[in-house]
Amino acid sequence: MKSAKLYLGAALALCILGGSLAFTPSAKKGKWETLFDGKSFKGWKKWKGGEIDKWTIEDGAMHLTGKGGGDLLTEKEYGDFELELEWKISEKGNSGIMYHVQEGDKYCCPYSTGPEIQVLDDERHPDSFAGKEGNHKAGSLYDMLPPSDLKVVKPAGQWNKARIVVKDGKGESWLNGKKVVDFPTKGPQWDAMVAKSKFKNWEGFGSFEKGSIALQDHGDKVWFRNIRVREL
Repeated sequence: MKSAKLYLGAALALCILGGSLAFTPSAKKGKWETLFDGKSFKGWKKWKGGEIDKWTIEDGAMHLTGKGGGDLLTEKEYGDFELELEWKISEKGNSGIMYHVQEGDKYCCPYSTGPEIQVLDDERHPDSFAGKEGNHKAGSLYDMLPPSDLKVVKPAGQWNKARIVVKDGKGESWLNGKKVVDFPTKGPQWDAMVAKSKFKNWEGFGSFEKGSIALQDHGDKVWFRNIRVREL
């Protein structure tokens, strides 16, 4: 009788465990959505409207050819998400990838609300040496947290693979297959980080839980390709 009870208990535990596996985070992930088809700007818009210019499509990549193209935003907004893309920067170039971006009349630009993962020529751009402990380097959470490894970034003219994950109040920045930054996206720790940054008096910065993904026009030539996202 005792062995029968043990067997039933074990069977029940397995049933409960099996049921719980159906609700793991990985099972909840959405399907990958292609954000750039390599041929058009479908699904993208220019910051606060207008025709997309100075951004071209070259060999399956978005290419900002010069200053004045404006930042590009996804037409769709994302809350918790996983983003993958490849970027290539010109010599002495600077750009960025922002998330949870808002388009209100009181906001000057995407980075006034959207935290930024830095895209940079670490070897040559002056901003690479201006940040505190490297928090302006490629892959950093700009002006807040530096990448843990400064050697994973590839030089100007070469493709880098970025991965950005935002879920349940936490974020990750990956560069070329290595996680280089872990960061909170809200709460006391986030507030403390913002208070120590250039954004401390910026109304609305990093305070939204859903918004557009943005690619920055910082005046330098930059390329983006193989862009995809999935909601988490």
